[in-house]
Amino acid sequence: MESWLTRFTVAEKGDHLAARLDDLPPRAALVEIARDFHARGWMAGTAGNLSAREDDHHFWITASGRPKGRLDELDFLLVRVRDGEVVERVRPENKPSAETAIHRTLYTLFPNARACLHGHSVDACLAADRAKQGAKGLRLAPIEMIKGFDIWQQNPKVDLPLFENVLDVARIADDIRKRFAKTAPAISALMVRSHGPTVWGASLQEAYNRFEILEFILRHQARARR
Repeated sequence: MESWLTRFTVAEKGDHLAARLDDLPPRAALVEIARDFHARGWMAGTAGNLSAREDDHHFWITASGRPKGRLDELDFLLVRVRDGEVVERVRPENKPSAETAIHRTLYTLFPNARACLHGHSVDACLAADRAKQGAKGLRLAPIEMIKGFDIWQQNPKVDLPLFENVLDVARIADDIRKRFAKTAPAISALMVRSHGPTVWGASLQEAYNRFEILEFILRHQARARR
């Protein structure tokens, strides 16, 4: 299946230069990512949510209940980082996802983060389910792709932070805040069990690349133990 990244590469070699994600306005870039993730089975139906900073104090996030394969630039809300207040609804009926609290927590903890991507995939859930009950992290396979998180050691021991999945998403966000305020994660990613991974980056392109890399690693781990 052709991904957005493949289309970008083909377009670059053609008569015009396609924009990198960082060259697009935030909402346009998030629409491209949503369609790509949907096509790859990482955002089935209305699942998942994506955000990007508009400036240091606000971020755009996908509206709740929108099918990610048909997302457009009207399907967003502008949220204030400081207090989570919605300051702009592109469509009046747009409602914020409960997971907006997680995005806001990450932007508060990591001021350099410019984008935050959350998806749902079968392989990620299978890999995380193999961690012991109550484990706070999932040891990632020390394969070549982990360099995409700027991990350059030989045979590195890197854990993906794990959080329990509960209906009260604000509680998950608070658990993330408490743990990361005490100890920063080794990589810019986390996983909620039986739910999905969240990845953030210093740019939209970095967040996209790292989400793709994490999915590769988790797919490797899910398939290696069948």
